[in-house]
Amino acid sequence: LAWSADSTMVFCTLVDEAWRPDRVVRHRVGDVDDTDSPEVILTEPDEKFWLDVGSTLSDDWIVITSGSKLTTEVHVIEAADAEAPPRLIEPRRQGHEYHVEHQGDRFVIMTNDEAPDFRLMEAPLHDSGRANWVELIPHEPGARLENVEPFAGHMVITRMRAGVPELTIWDLADDSRRTIEFDEEVYDAGPGNNVEYETTSFRFTHTSMVSPASVWSIDMDTMDREMLKQQPVLGDFDPDDYVTSRLWATAPDGTEVPISMVRRRDTPLDGTAPTLLYGYGAYEVVLPAGFSIPRLSLLDRGFVFAMAHVRGGGEMGRRWYEEGRLEHKINTFTDFIACARHLIDNGVADPGRLVVRGGSAGGLLIGAVLNMAPELFTAAVAEVPFVDVVNTMLDPTIPLTVVEYEEWGDPADPEVFAYMMQWAPYENVHRADYPEMLVTAGLNDPRVQYWEPAKWVAKLRDVGHGPNNLVLRTEMGAGHRGPSGRYDSWRDEALVLAFAITAAGR
Repeated sequence: LAWSADSTMVFCTLVDEAWRPDRVVRHRVGDVDDTDSPEVILTEPDEKFWLDVGSTLSDDWIVITSGSKLTTEVHVIEAADAEAPPRLIEPRRQGHEYHVEHQGDRFVIMTNDEAPDFRLMEAPLHDSGRANWVELIPHEPGARLENVEPFAGHMVITRMRAGVPELTIWDLADDSRRTIEFDEEVYDAGPGNNVEYETTSFRFTHTSMVSPASVWSIDMDTMDREMLKQQPVLGDFDPDDYVTSRLWATAPDGTEVPISMVRRRDTPLDGTAPTLLYGYGAYEVVLPAGFSIPRLSLLDRGFVFAMAHVRGGGEMGRRWYEEGRLEHKINTFTDFIACARHLIDNGVADPGRLVVRGGSAGGLLIGAVLNMAPELFTAAVAEVPFVDVVNTMLDPTIPLTVVEYEEWGDPADPEVFAYMMQWAPYENVHRADYPEMLVTAGLNDPRVQYWEPAKWVAKLRDVGHGPNNLVLRTEMGAGHRGPSGRYDSWRDEALVLAFAITAAGR
């Protein structure tokens, strides 16, 4: 959503039958005549691309982005001339991503052109094509440039370095750059809700696996900071009772895979404590090493909680993502297994007390690793798991299938089909002593249709499952993210935690 400079015209997107935002319209406020429909100013015919519209932080420009998983194209309209047609910044080309912001007499552009982990460029406002881009911040391999917030006199740069975010304040007056420091080894931090362009105050968020989420304000001139708000935790919670750390597992190809871990300080690391290992590994999503109130229920019962930052995510730069998708997807699963083995081999976990959990694409991960190494785990939780990936990707009429080709591949290609069949969770179910399993589905889920987990469970019961429990829970009124009501959501999480606690013998 975006507004013209005089707030008389609004810009927004409309969706097609597959709920894909495929049109941007502008509408003058107050026009209510049925014959005066909003003006369509941009249409995206390619099913792999979604449209988005917003404003720069300065509010001087309206930015329309057409993006697929790996390619973007940007148009702009000056907010003071809102009836002008959209102006193209740089034509799309496969694999080129760029994002446009505004600062003074220039655009600042994050791009992966000749820079897999992105670099920052500047361009003039009215001749903004690639030929006129000038580098401001060079590419740094392995340290992904995640975000840039340009204020009138400063710029805040967010990088993901070794799986941990780094926030740097660039003072444009004296060209100094200072990094915001945090105490923990592992944490999550990022820009907060910054809506003013002419300011020296920058809001950011911070959390860790032992620190509740907080909102801070920092003076970009003096670096003095103030906590504005922190997530309340009821009871006698004391962060000093818990400890977080970073471990590194070695994958079969020698790649070092980070693991974020948290436990009570008095929980032993001798294999006697139950452990829950969580994973995702898709879409370049970074698993944040953040705080969770429900997780305290596990930690206070003596659990160790670990998070495997496997390839397919974005923790270690674009290479991390590229090595965990398409023809490299198996790396995601072998990374996760390597993390489990690392915890076992180093005395943190024991297979008889190791529970694994993942949802959606993370549920696909769980399904794949259970086929590959069922003996490593005592129980598994797969929430709305994308386990029938081959059949779903073979049907382009299913909403969202086409846009997923760049993530999983198009199995209509025989070579892609053959590779996907090596790891696909449903097709690779076999006779084995699978661990206890809790599988969830949502009847109204538009992303992972309810029949995917249902048919997977049916095949596990028929072909593969050993003597252990296998439970399918289908939410009859929920979608992809589970029940929407606060208390229903809490009950849903309580069920998962109770299953894990019971299965681990706690």
